[in-house]
Parts: sequence; structure tokens; C-alpha cells
Amino acid sequence: MTAYAVAHLRNLKMGPGIVEYLQKIDATLEPFGGRFLVHGGDLEVIEGEWPGHLVVIEFESRERARAWYRSQAYQQILPLRTRNADGNAVLAQGVSSDYKATNVLG
Repeated sequence: MTAYAVAHLRNLKMGPGIVEYLQKIDATLEPFGGRFLVHGGDLEVIEGEWPGHLVVIEFESRERARAWYRSQAYQQILPLRTRNADGNAVLAQGVSSDYKATNVLG
């Protein structure tokens, strides 16, 4: 089942650390089949507030997403992001194409 690495980044300080992170992250994703679906850009906030940036990376499974995040290659560059932005990150399981909202009711 498809899974997603989702991050909400705030107070991003664009500088040498973030530039280096951006230059290196694609190579960390490649071995795990990760691909960006959303990477910052212009958000249209339709409810509440959303300070910062949204990042969504797709993987074929949560196991692959977890393996990417825990990989030595990603762990080596992670401090370049965490020292230069506040944020939250989660791994989220996708749903099947026939999923309905009422499925959560059991």
C-alpha cells in the first residue's frame, strides 16, 4: 500500500545548509523509490492558518518510506534541514482506490 512522508516546515532559513540539503535529498530517495508529490510551492489556505511549507513524498509502502528515513544517506543530511527549519514530519499510510470515509466506522 502506498505511503507518504509528509512534512510541515516553518521558519525556513534559506542558506548554505538548506541548499546543500536540497542538492543531496534526491539521491537519498532514489534507492527507495521515493518521489516528490508536493514540495513547497504556493498553497491556497482555505481553512485556518498554514504558516510554512508542505512537503509530500510518495513511496510504494510504509516500509520503504521508513527505510529511506532511517537510511544512513538521509540521516547524514537530516541535520542540514533540522538546523535550518522548524517542522513536523510523519509517515502516513495511503488508502485503496475504493476507500470510503465510512470505512473508519468499522
